[in-house]
Amino acid sequence: MAIRPILKYPDPGLSLPCEPVAEFDGDLAALAQDLLETMRAAPGVGITAAHIGVLRRLFVLELSPADGPLYYVNPEILSLGDETIRHMEGSVSMPGATDEVERPRQLRVRYQDLDGNVVEEDARDFHAVCIQHEIDQLDGIFWLRRLSRVKRERLVRRWQKEK
Repeated sequence: MAIRPILKYPDPGLSLPCEPVAEFDGDLAALAQDLLETMRAAPGVGITAAHIGVLRRLFVLELSPADGPLYYVNPEILSLGDETIRHMEGSVSMPGATDEVERPRQLRVRYQDLDGNVVEEDARDFHAVCIQHEIDQLDGIFWLRRLSRVKRERLVRRWQKEK
């Protein structure tokens, strides 16, 4: 397994939607392991295949080392709660840049595990925010697009100056 190079903002690959995963095989398991190692090295709590230039609908979350990694293949949000939460977000593709984003506080998601089994799960708070953030990336929506134009431009200027 390997730590892969991460696309950096504003790489156009970060704006491309990902294709569904059709084959649940050793290649998928190896990609998932590479994603986990790459995310840990970044460091981050979530990463999509798109972050490393692989346009497949797969992401990994590791919200706590004690709980271990969670793998989501072909995820789709089934429902969103009405209540919202504001949380600081960032990206492994834009290290050091963060801002507050408002999203639904809870959701229900359907996805497949690495063996192709269909799973439905309810998530709240930080877990729900992370799922929405990563599904956005799979859809080609970089997290900055969730900010107002003014906040986005200010953050990008500051990030470019720092790097």
